[in-house]
Amino acid sequence: MRSETIQFTTGDREVVLDITRECADLVAGEGDGLLHVFVPHATAGIAIIETGAGSDTDLLRALDDLLPADDRWVHRHGSRGHGRSHVAPALIPPYASIPVLGGALALGTWQSICLVDLNVDNPVRSVRLSFLPG
Repeated sequence: MRSETIQFTTGDREVVLDITRECADLVAGEGDGLLHVFVPHATAGIAIIETGAGSDTDLLRALDDLLPADDRWVHRHGSRGHGRSHVAPALIPPYASIPVLGGALALGTWQSICLVDLNVDNPVRSVRLSFLPG
């Protein structure tokens, strides 16, 4: 298995960050296998979603509707509504597995691999990419 960790700066705002290029770079020329993408944080997730046509913004709005940034959360340290960030990985899991065929990600035409981060208190995220040859 080949594995590496990449750091991403998400800043002080909620974000759906497209990391497809970094994932594709890791598997380029590797042949067939499986790419496992994992974010080792309790407040972030990985989603496979269309980006650039508004779906990324729609996802953040939907999460805001489901998990408002208010004072209802028992988990209260950090910024207002921080507790929702700890619930988000139950909806957007911290991992995804993508088939790799001939050294290329076997994604659909409009699919992108995205880091979803609602935690405005943690501006830097690690993502572990692990390629398992087939």
